[in-house]
Amino acid sequence: MDFRMDIIIHYLPVLLKGTLLTIGISVVSILFGSILGLGIGFGKMAPKWYLRWPFHSYINFFRGTPLYVQILIVHFGLIPPLYGKTNALITAFVALSLNSAAYSAEIFRAGIQSVDHGQREAAISLGMTSRQAMRFIILPQAIKRMVPAFGNEFIVLVKDSSLLALVAAPEIMYWTNTMKGQYLRIWEPYLTAALIYFILTYSLSKLLNYVERRLK
Repeated sequence: MDFRMDIIIHYLPVLLKGTLLTIGISVVSILFGSILGLGIGFGKMAPKWYLRWPFHSYINFFRGTPLYVQILIVHFGLIPPLYGKTNALITAFVALSLNSAAYSAEIFRAGIQSVDHGQREAAISLGMTSRQAMRFIILPQAIKRMVPAFGNEFIVLVKDSSLLALVAAPEIMYWTNTMKGQYLRIWEPYLTAALIYFILTYSLSKLLNYVERRLK
């Protein structure tokens, strides 16, 4: 098997742009997903079942269906009525954010419920409202415990973003497929993509381990 480095060198600039876009989409998606997930997480902890049901259904839908299908639903079913036409980048941000929100909601719920209930009662006995106790006492402790889970969620998003090539979002796999189509080669495009994803996820794993050690 002859391995042609000239193909990789030729596509390296657009692959780097695709890598930056992959990182950007993943960062924005986990930020919006976390904000939405916090609200969904609180909704799932509502005292009445009929208040919990919509949030519970949202989580079950996005965790129980493939991201592949969710991207297609957003791209062809949601974006055109709202935006007027399909748009790969908007689809990327919306689909990954909605998907991440379902997982973030469970992370928030588990983190909040892991804090001893007595701390909330102690805060209220000192004159705090329930909202103040959540904001100043419970959430700071819960978020510290949630950092590893959110780090793992971000790594998953980086890898899952490869599915966005399906709607022609110009990320890593889009340019990988373009390289394969132009040169009719398999090993150079896909081994290069695999290496880029490995470098990204390995670096993020090391960063996550460092943050965990600092928090301890």
